[in-house]
Amino acid sequence: MKYFLASTAHLERSLLFKDNEDFIAAMNFVAIVAFLSGVTVLSFVLMSNHVHFVLICSSEKAEKFINRFKKFYSAYYQRKYGGKEFLRRLKFDIRPLRLEDESLQKGIAYVIVNPVAANLCLNPAMYPWGTGDTFFNLNPKTGRQLSCFTRNKQRKLLHSKVSLPQSYCISEEGYILPSSFIPVRQVESLFRTPKGLNHFINNSSKAKIRLEKSAAPTFSDQLILSACNDLIRSLFRAQCINDLDNYQKGLLLDQLRRRFSADIGQVCRVTGISYSDAAVMIDNI
Repeated sequence: MKYFLASTAHLERSLLFKDNEDFIAAMNFVAIVAFLSGVTVLSFVLMSNHVHFVLICSSEKAEKFINRFKKFYSAYYQRKYGGKEFLRRLKFDIRPLRLEDESLQKGIAYVIVNPVAANLCLNPAMYPWGTGDTFFNLNPKTGRQLSCFTRNKQRKLLHSKVSLPQSYCISEEGYILPSSFIPVRQVESLFRTPKGLNHFINNSSKAKIRLEKSAAPTFSDQLILSACNDLIRSLFRAQCINDLDNYQKGLLLDQLRRRFSADIGQVCRVTGISYSDAAVMIDNI
């Protein structure tokens, strides 16, 4: 068996997922693409501007998996927001992992701890968009099997006509539970005990970044995006950021940073303004 960590590049001026509906759709696409590709997903996480997957397959299948995921999500994104070929040029990286040197365990821990390193939560199990709460969970989420839904309802839930195994379970939120298609026991056996998993999580590069920040969890990109739209309407009586001049954009960026303790990278992702332009706008207010 060959193992790979497949990751997309980080979007700097836009978000992959703007609200919970987007995350839910993407969670389902992970299950769909894994089923269609014949790829085993060991762990994954969906972040607001990038994604990570740990896969068992060949390097060719890993590339096909991530391209297929991009295709599914891009079609959904286009239907909802417009804009053709949104993800076509989004670069990705595929790195081999090995069981012998523990890079596989380190890769899984790296994926799981991403939202903690991003200050979105204090514990990986608190982040719903991935496998953070899938392993060594004494109270795992439960859901209804796909067989409980009509085919038409399944298509609406999944945003796809693909027929998945009817034993897959749908959560209350509307996404396929990762435990339906991920070999949970196999992943747990790599770490043996919860303490073993925590060891790799606490010693991952992402965890060290989190400790260096030494900060409480921050606001998500999605919440700041919603607040951004409200601020545009309340402060400037405008409908969207494109209606603002550069001075007003600078005021908006400054307000977002102050109100949400957001760094410039986060406000750039949310507003779609480049880092260099944002710096100039903020300096000029």
